[in-house]
Amino acid sequence: MRLLPLAVAAAAALAVLAPAVPAQAAALPAIQITRVWYDSPGSDLRSNASLNGEYVAIKNTTRRAIDLAGWTLRDKTGYQYSFGDDQLLGAGKKLTIRTGQGTSGTSTAYWGRRAYVWNNDKDAAYIRNASARLIDSCSYNSTRVDWINCE
Repeated sequence: MRLLPLAVAAAAALAVLAPAVPAQAAALPAIQITRVWYDSPGSDLRSNASLNGEYVAIKNTTRRAIDLAGWTLRDKTGYQYSFGDDQLLGAGKKLTIRTGQGTSGTSTAYWGRRAYVWNNDKDAAYIRNASARLIDSCSYNSTRVDWINCE
């Protein structure tokens, strides 16, 4: 019979030690920016390979596919990538949006630019849904590394 009061006391002690997390802080956005690789490897020569070394990775955090038609990805300056009508991101899947040119598919999309988008020192990536509502953002302010994890 003494075990019950001890168990209750132990549970109460753990509850006091565990940090409280607000419900809204625990919720992930439906589409999350997971990484921004803002300084492509090597010299910035504006070659297509160098442009494609700069990218943003996003992830569908839900259990259902999301139609990205009308969604946008943009930087702080206002450079904007618009997702096409045929861009469906499966449940739990990731999509990499590369700055340069290439053939888009289910896991990689190409912006089609001939110039860099992401500043090498500080910038921000914003993803908005078709209603222009901000879904997620990720900012950075560093020249020590070439990318940032946003998860």
